[in-house]
Amino acid sequence: MTDFAPLLLSDRGEPARTLTLVDKDSVDDWRKALPAAHPALADAARFDPAKPGALLLLPTGDAVDAVASVKDRAALSPWCLAAAASALPEGRYRLAGGEAGLAALGWLLAQHRFDRYKSAPDPLPTRTLLVADVAAIPATIRLAEATALVRDLVDTPAADMGPADLEDAARALAAEHGASVTVTIGDALEQGYPMIAAVGRGAERSRAPRLIEVTWGRPDHPRIALVGKGVCFDSGGLDIKPASGMRLMKKDMGGAAHALALAGLVMGARLPVRLHLLIAAVENSVSSTAFRPGDILASRLGPTVEIDNTDAEGRLVLGDALARAAEDKPELILDFATLTGAARIALGPDLPATFANDEALATDLLAAAIAVDDPLWRLPLWDGYDEMLKSDVADIVNSADSPFAGSVTAALFLRRFVPAATPWAHLDTFAWRPAAKPGRPKGGEALGLRAAFSLLEARYRPA
Repeated sequence: MTDFAPLLLSDRGEPARTLTLVDKDSVDDWRKALPAAHPALADAARFDPAKPGALLLLPTGDAVDAVASVKDRAALSPWCLAAAASALPEGRYRLAGGEAGLAALGWLLAQHRFDRYKSAPDPLPTRTLLVADVAAIPATIRLAEATALVRDLVDTPAADMGPADLEDAARALAAEHGASVTVTIGDALEQGYPMIAAVGRGAERSRAPRLIEVTWGRPDHPRIALVGKGVCFDSGGLDIKPASGMRLMKKDMGGAAHALALAGLVMGARLPVRLHLLIAAVENSVSSTAFRPGDILASRLGPTVEIDNTDAEGRLVLGDALARAAEDKPELILDFATLTGAARIALGPDLPATFANDEALATDLLAAAIAVDDPLWRLPLWDGYDEMLKSDVADIVNSADSPFAGSVTAALFLRRFVPAATPWAHLDTFAWRPAAKPGRPKGGEALGLRAAFSLLEARYRPA
């Protein structure tokens, strides 16, 4: 993974190039303050300060300073320095007249690359930002590392990111922070987590399904549970996807990647909580042992589930994992899953559909999303649609036969496995960026991660 530490350093007054930020409201004052020759240079370079992301290099004695256009100098977004961090010459920079704040994250992530499979990766210049707010540096680096972890895990092809590889990632994270790991597999999984076992039954033995649990923190601290959908590849099972729908299914473990990264943030920040991370890791494959439409599965909680569609497998593995999380009576459960195409049709790739059974939790989570510029959009747990999950022969079906409200009925299915009195939020995230933006390459992406961590910090960090 990219070493972010050298890219964000304390400003001790050492030599550095100046990076000036302008926006449409400050451009006139900026031009008036320029040395005599510089306005002509700016015009010759066709620098447009009204276009966020525009970059201008200006000679200053023996050095070269830089000017970057941003949308609003007074409220820097996480990504407003990303274009500059991708294009500036190698060296050290300090902002003229201000602190980077949230924008330091984009500065770091603009310099992250997933090049594991490149035979000759291009060397990356090192662009270091000097900041006066020393206390913010470790937290910003941890956020960049967590985001990069999600991206790298999701970008890794399924051949190298199966259930065992997710287990390895969880064990590495646990070892880094002194956490403990429990993995349930084989007969114990069949007996204790029948839906997880059924979904992964069609995969070969080397990619056997498992429930991965990581625990950390003092037992007397408030208990929180983070749950991730770890479907390492989703063929759709016997209700097989078309080729176009299968192409990106290496990302179907994106929920697990988010939960892992969030757990790392919690442990890295030493939040005073008892953390319980649960990842249901499976591969939904086509074989003679795969579960079938019409099968009726037992669940850990007890209700039986009729299989309407084997491509609605994520909610099955999450159901067993949520039931396990609830057994230890946490005061909060958050789950992440690349669960439904319906959420993407409704909200597009950038907005995770967010469901919550607790109004205070929903309010705090959405406020956190706004505060850190990591948007979420709440959808309803609409009780009237519960009847869509009725089965003639079992307690519940896994997928409604109606084309309507697909993300809502999926969330309602999950709600069956969470105690009504336990605050719970479900983030149906895409975990993918279909087109590149500054600091955000095409590929795996953390969407909702920073919002969730901001919520947990606000609730549990000591005053």
